[in-house]
Amino acid sequence: MNKLYSSAAEALKGVVRDGQLLAVGGFGLCGIPEALIAALRDSAVRDLTVISNNAGVDDFGLGQLLVTRQIKKMISSYVGENKEFERQYLAGELELEFTPQGTLAEKLRAGGAGIPAFFTRTGVGTVVAEGKETREFDGQLYVMERALLPEVSLVKAHIADTSGNLVFRRTARNFNPAVAMAGKTTIVEVEKIVPLGELDPDHIHLPGIYVHRIVHNPTPEKRIEKRTTRTAS
Repeated sequence: MNKLYSSAAEALKGVVRDGQLLAVGGFGLCGIPEALIAALRDSAVRDLTVISNNAGVDDFGLGQLLVTRQIKKMISSYVGENKEFERQYLAGELELEFTPQGTLAEKLRAGGAGIPAFFTRTGVGTVVAEGKETREFDGQLYVMERALLPEVSLVKAHIADTSGNLVFRRTARNFNPAVAMAGKTTIVEVEKIVPLGELDPDHIHLPGIYVHRIVHNPTPEKRIEKRTTRTAS
């Protein structure tokens, strides 16, 4: 089975459509599949529900899809650093399902592991638990969280072999493995592709069974977030 595609646009063809539930890897701007996100923007699909720790910044990453109004709902744990995200949410133009960061990671991991739901103490007694089942274990109250099963997952990795076995680079691993495992169709953007057998099995972070399509992007922009300060008066 050939998993290699000539471009991000080709990899998305026939897979993405209006109204889908998608998951996108990355943390801030670290480890985001920037070419796949740009191709998703250019595809003009709409009414998307997107699972991601955050939504990039105003002009990069998922922030581009907010500007073009392609996202109707975000399932996220962090909304800072994106003024358009904030504006749309406060104006009632964007739905938002706030999810604690660890809970978000576990919801994706559970989806990939075939676990439909789990109980956690995180969020008990807060708006996070509203409308959800709760249960007592050993004298403590827990809230039930459902697993996430995105129709399409967009992932960034450092190296892939032709079978889709992946190696991530340092902190760019972040949410990417869990996002990849949860997706019904997982598309991965990588900087380097090597022949099957070249990767040491002990060095593989995610097996190729979770990967359906691969796109080569050898020169990603890799923007970084910078702290902005003001001069003391």
